[in-house]
Amino acid sequence: MTVLDGNIITVAMPAIQEDLGFSAAGLAWVVNAYLIPFGGLLLLAGRLGDLVGRRRMFTAGLAVFTAASVLCGVATGPALLIAARAVQGVGGAMTSAVVLGMLVSLFPGAREQGRAIAVFSAVGAAGGALGTFLGGALTQALGWHSIFLINLPIGVLAWVAALRILAPDRPERQYRPGNGDGDGHGADHPGAALVTGALMLTVYTILGAGDRNLGGTLGLGALALALFAGFTVRQARAARPLLRLRLFRSRTLTSANGVQILMIAGMYGFQYIGALYLQRVLGYSELLTGTAFLPAPVAIGVLMLTLSARTVARFGPYRVLLAGLTLITAGLALLGRAPVDGSYAVDVLPALLLLSAGFAAAMPAVTGLAMSGARPEDAGLASGLFNTTQVVGGSLGLAVLTTLAASRTEKLTGAGEQLVAATADGYRLAFTVAAVVAATALTSAAVLLRPGRNSSTPGAEAESGTRAVHEAFN
Repeated sequence: MTVLDGNIITVAMPAIQEDLGFSAAGLAWVVNAYLIPFGGLLLLAGRLGDLVGRRRMFTAGLAVFTAASVLCGVATGPALLIAARAVQGVGGAMTSAVVLGMLVSLFPGAREQGRAIAVFSAVGAAGGALGTFLGGALTQALGWHSIFLINLPIGVLAWVAALRILAPDRPERQYRPGNGDGDGHGADHPGAALVTGALMLTVYTILGAGDRNLGGTLGLGALALALFAGFTVRQARAARPLLRLRLFRSRTLTSANGVQILMIAGMYGFQYIGALYLQRVLGYSELLTGTAFLPAPVAIGVLMLTLSARTVARFGPYRVLLAGLTLITAGLALLGRAPVDGSYAVDVLPALLLLSAGFAAAMPAVTGLAMSGARPEDAGLASGLFNTTQVVGGSLGLAVLTTLAASRTEKLTGAGEQLVAATADGYRLAFTVAAVVAATALTSAAVLLRPGRNSSTPGAEAESGTRAVHEAFN
């Protein structure tokens, strides 16, 4: 449900904007209001799951997510929708942070655990594949409200099933509300507030840059940096921090997370702006737009489950990552020439397939490299950090690319150009910048993740990364 919800809203964005009166730049908050608390609270939710019990955290998250979905579905204005989306993000973080831990506990045997993780991955791929298509079908048939209200029966069913099927787990320790200091029985609530506030302020600064003077933008940017600095200081001093800073001593782990931020920034912006291009420039309906995007998640799911692990095993994660990033860069560059009178078969589908193949290759490879840079006792924390940087990359990329597209369109329409042509030009600029971001990820990976650079044993990270990918996809 959480994976599906990340995609289902994409096709409905024009209908939401028209109905509720969002500005072009403000519309991105419908997505970012979900992503920011989701990414900012993953580490805290995981820690609280250890303290109060994962089943309790999971069922509470389902309840929060489902209730917030209903609020989204009945929203009559931008403020209520954005607020409800933020609460959805909180519920999504609560469930996602503990679900893999529950899976490992439920299936301790290696063979059973491998099958369970395979099913879990397949469900995630199915959610991605169905999300865009269902978003288009529901929006066209029942209106955009239905894409949120559909979560009510699904959420209630999942909540009841979780209570009946999942056995209560024993918390790590007796939880006493606190701030993570002293005896370490609490969780680092101040740290969570700092990192979430820093992310939110950063996105707000980027989205509103065109509407305020340079001094105001620089001031907000400086405040966001101060919050990030405060989070860093907090993590260095807290008895039970959300993020142990020793993780960043590994250049492999740090570099892989940095590469992922750049890669996801380009890919997430493509999904959002690509849907708008099909509807606002090529004139596609919601259902046709959802259908047009369907080959991408299907191809990604098939390739990741059938070829990715074998390809990484044969060529190593470093080479596969570079190949995947090359395909992603090429796909985004191809979209950078998307014309006003474009054809799906010529101007969209080839880029879609390049991006799908590139992501299917790059994602397992960069995951293996990131996890190979962590010590065994830090594997869970490294996994949480990796999930968090995914959301950070998506949120920041979406903020930058939508702001650039909206500013370019506004400038051209102000100069007298037709709206459709100006909109297409704005999207072309966003796709081109996304291609530059992906090319930067490719260059960074080539330099920073080269086998032998980050350890005394040449190729050690690559070999360990290959084993990590095998464990995930075997």
